[in-house]
Amino acid sequence: MHAATAKWYDRRDSVFVEFCVEDSKEVQVKFDKSKFEFSCVSGTENTKHQNEVELFGEIDPKESKHRRTDRSVLCCLRKAEAGKSWPRLIKDKAKCNWLSVDFNNWKDWEDDSDEDLSSFDKFSEMMNSMGGDDLPDLDGAEEEHDSADSDDEKMPDLE
Repeated sequence: MHAATAKWYDRRDSVFVEFCVEDSKEVQVKFDKSKFEFSCVSGTENTKHQNEVELFGEIDPKESKHRRTDRSVLCCLRKAEAGKSWPRLIKDKAKCNWLSVDFNNWKDWEDDSDEDLSSFDKFSEMMNSMGGDDLPDLDGAEEEHDSADSDDEKMPDLE
């Protein structure tokens, strides 16, 4: 039995753990309040994987789910106490060689608030609000637009 490689990330009301196992079969996930167990058989060599995870915080086993794809098994662990950040997935501070943080999906949601948008979000919001219908009247710009400009002349043919 081998431990399956996994990546995890934290959200406001859930923690996500993705087990990176291709062509998995016989997938079993058991959720308990303070731990969960994962096992499967994967690959062409039918490698057996098993992980038992003592969790940092408590979860709601009835609301937690998993989904299998050809490349992985994604587990959504519903937090018993939503809004509480998990600094790590496992109870112990010891490093697990099979577990890493999924930085592609990581988001510092604790700092999010409607009033405190990042500079990019403010810029994005500003750009989205600048739709074509909201453009100010440019004092007769349309009338001028209909007249021919000097740069609107026909270009000579290329030789």
